[in-house]
Amino acid sequence: MQIAPDAFFLDPHYKGSLQQQIQHIVSQGILAGRFNPGDKLPSSRKLSHHLGVSRITVTLAYGELLSDDYLCSRGRSGYFVSQSAPRRAVFEPTAQPDRPTIEWNRVIGQRYSSQVLPEKPSDWQNYPYRFIYGQADYTLFDHHNWRLCALQALGKKDFSDVTSDYYERDDPELVKFIALYTLPRRGIFARPEEILVTLGAQNALWLCAQILLTQRRTAAMENPGYPGLRAILEQTRCKLIQAQVDDEGIVYEGLPEGVDAVFATPSHHCPTNVTMPLERRQGLLDHARKNEYVIVEDDYEFEISFAKPPAPALKSLDSEGRVIYVGSFSKSLYPGLRLGYVVAPEPLIRELRALRATVLRHPPGQIQRTVANFLSLGHYDALVARMSQAFANRRTVMRGAIAEHGLTVAQSDTAGGSSFWMRAPDDVDIEETAQRLRTLGVLIEPGHVFFDPKDAPRNFYRLAYSSVEASRIAEGIRLIASQF
Repeated sequence: MQIAPDAFFLDPHYKGSLQQQIQHIVSQGILAGRFNPGDKLPSSRKLSHHLGVSRITVTLAYGELLSDDYLCSRGRSGYFVSQSAPRRAVFEPTAQPDRPTIEWNRVIGQRYSSQVLPEKPSDWQNYPYRFIYGQADYTLFDHHNWRLCALQALGKKDFSDVTSDYYERDDPELVKFIALYTLPRRGIFARPEEILVTLGAQNALWLCAQILLTQRRTAAMENPGYPGLRAILEQTRCKLIQAQVDDEGIVYEGLPEGVDAVFATPSHHCPTNVTMPLERRQGLLDHARKNEYVIVEDDYEFEISFAKPPAPALKSLDSEGRVIYVGSFSKSLYPGLRLGYVVAPEPLIRELRALRATVLRHPPGQIQRTVANFLSLGHYDALVARMSQAFANRRTVMRGAIAEHGLTVAQSDTAGGSSFWMRAPDDVDIEETAQRLRTLGVLIEPGHVFFDPKDAPRNFYRLAYSSVEASRIAEGIRLIASQF
């Protein structure tokens, strides 16, 4: 049977090249059973004329399909659907019940959907004034060198490394770079046996909480603080203490006796962005020593410190090994990377590794090796420098616009980071304000999600400048001010 060119049409919204789209049309037609073994494809000349693309584009697409055995070539006769082309199994649809037969409210034993977390619209890139935190700015990212590092990771030399099952181990190249280059910049020196690679800082915090805490133990976290951590700690069913935060970070003096673990973000507190000074860091370590608890240090955004050099990590000041250090590449590379690490004494790493193995063996080898390449070739440091310069400029512009329009910054001025922590008048419900601002093309983050839900104020919000162009900041701030 001859397949007519009319069976092909291009989707203007397809995310890929014309060649890839033609390959997609043919392969999906074969897999769905619309194109059958022995059917003849349109000639490259006819199909290129029908689609309005170059003939070489069609020829290259046919060539790729030929190598994957979707098509075969018969001399001068053209291309045909291969007799051994991949096919999908076809199942007859079964009748669906008119109503659910399972009472899921009774079956579900543990519930997690009630946790309060920040919400970001999936189409956030379509908003002109996107003051939301944690999204990548594609104009700053080093696409070219990242692509080369990914290709290197998939090359023949590294193929067996990145495609093998490490079992419970991690990519030795990435671990080596973390130990020899990344950690010493924070004043930390660790052996490979004291490092565990994780699926981002969130995964690292979950692993630590699961190992350290039980229903009979007590943990303390910052209030306001990272809502993802609050959800993690509540899952452990431990007794949770809310530690207040001032302009120098967590206030530890008021912690009650019997605390087992304190979770803190000293580099840039989430969400206020304040940096804990050296004296407060020493005091927290002394307090931990006297009261015999451990500290989980989330070294949040330490690279983005453009006003002055970053303060030494808590882990680097720790002489007893009671600080567990959590780092991440996701914020400085891109959030979808989901790659982080834990640094801790070997006995704890052994338990963390065993727990991780019950959920996943290890983060994907290809991602680990790509990041190792990107780090070792110096691209990461160049990217951080470029981001810091851009963020410093955007922060200056935003600070000026905030002052011009009379908005209130809730924290003292900080050494870096990627956001401002803001306070609206007491009678303002920021969640309602945020909904109105969306209709004006403005995205902000309501702040109540960062507080203990029992007494969360409604008039705080966060304005990030990591994803908004400097040229749009002033108008976006004006629109925000118009709502108060």
